Amino acid sequence: MVHDGWGGAPDVRVRMVRYSLGSAAVADVYTRIVSKFLFPLHEQVKGHASVAARIGLEASQWWGPEQLAALRLHRLRMLLERAYRQVPYYRHMMAARGITADSIATLADIEAFPFLTKADVCAQRDALKARDAGRLTRLNTGGSSGEPLVFFVGRERISHDVAAKWRATRWWGVDIGDPEIVIWGSPLELSAQNRIREWRDRLLRTHLLPAFAMSTGNLNRFIREIRGRRPRMLFGYPSALALIARHAQRSGQRLDDLGIRVAFVTAERLYEDQRSVIERTFGCPVANGYGGRDAGFIAHQCPRGGLHITAEDLLVEIVDPRGRVLPEGQAGEIVVTHFATGDFPFIRYRTGDIGILGPPDCPCGRGLPVLREVQGRTTDFVVAQDGTVMHGLALIYVIRDVGGIERFRIIQESLTRTRVLIEAGPAYTPAGADAIVTGLKCRLGSGVRIEVEVVDGIPAERSGKFRYVLSKVGTA
Repeated sequence: MVHDGWGGAPDVRVRMVRYSLGSAAVADVYTRIVSKFLFPLHEQVKGHASVAARIGLEASQWWGPEQLAALRLHRLRMLLERAYRQVPYYRHMMAARGITADSIATLADIEAFPFLTKADVCAQRDALKARDAGRLTRLNTGGSSGEPLVFFVGRERISHDVAAKWRATRWWGVDIGDPEIVIWGSPLELSAQNRIREWRDRLLRTHLLPAFAMSTGNLNRFIREIRGRRPRMLFGYPSALALIARHAQRSGQRLDDLGIRVAFVTAERLYEDQRSVIERTFGCPVANGYGGRDAGFIAHQCPRGGLHITAEDLLVEIVDPRGRVLPEGQAGEIVVTHFATGDFPFIRYRTGDIGILGPPDCPCGRGLPVLREVQGRTTDFVVAQDGTVMHGLALIYVIRDVGGIERFRIIQESLTRTRVLIEAGPAYTPAGADAIVTGLKCRLGSGVRIEVEVVDGIPAERSGKFRYVLSKVGTA
């Protein structure tokens, strides 16, 4: 059987608007020049092996379970062998526990290793660097649930992350070099845009819009730029794309006639109402992705709906609050081992996210394991007064049933106090606050004080992400 590595998308639920034959042919020629020559040259100059890695990934995605498992075990043992020889933190830990790379006979044997937490990375940052590491790049997370996590990545990790994203992009019939608009970035990232990077983005036909600047005036400007640039793909936070989509609908501005093929979203939980409004407004399917700066690009959605784990590079475990590995179908914390992190190993790294593994039975035919669901961060869960833990969606549904609310954020300050911030539209009435109080008390407990505050604006985080729920109550 011959598989189409570009992913066809025969079952996409929304209408795909096509370019005219002439303009598509011209665009495809330039895209091929970029994807086959300019971008590979760019990666070669930077010392990245992303082209070779992507070619390998496009072959291995069709492998059977035995062949894929053998590759993963080999890469895991290579990572552990180097960690023992070159990384002080792991040399001491493995010696103390009597673990060697040879003692890992199956992927499940990784359970002999302790978890790596964000606190460990902060405390052991220097000891986690491999002595033979080449040039390292310093990165940090946005710090949405505390202080930013500072860590390092080497060229191998960067190459494999680029390759994984590149492979997933091609599933949807688009490629590097196709016109793209990215709604992303923190102020720090945007200030780093220098002339060389601007020229690179122009050559790759990528245009960046700041996700942290979502005022009404900027939303109108974003819509004008999207219409003017006619991108083939969008990439950004689901909250940001949904906000643009809703503004376009309210203001009667069409965006479904531009030939956009796909909207890639990541970095936040994708809610179904966000998917619906993005697909309807932009006239294209939404492709969900899951990952992070610390753990890498973990999973990407294919056109048949499967959220496929980049299994060639990653081992994903789901664990309960006591650290016990859970089987498919049960929700728990996502723990990641990234095989391409030899320079600064991430072995059994606790992400703080909650997810569920599913069987690798996607209709697309790829042999990659599947994340059935990513439910969000541990701080996206709330705790009722009686100790019951529930996902923040239980509260979100209450807010969304109230008319006239433009935007909101739920902040669980304690077991006895929850605040709800609201950006009110013209249709909002004081009765909405009463409905919110009643609904949230039913879920959190009658003794909980619910404070509803109407505010002029609710800012996104420094990274540009938007969080609907933030709980300051531990769920472990």
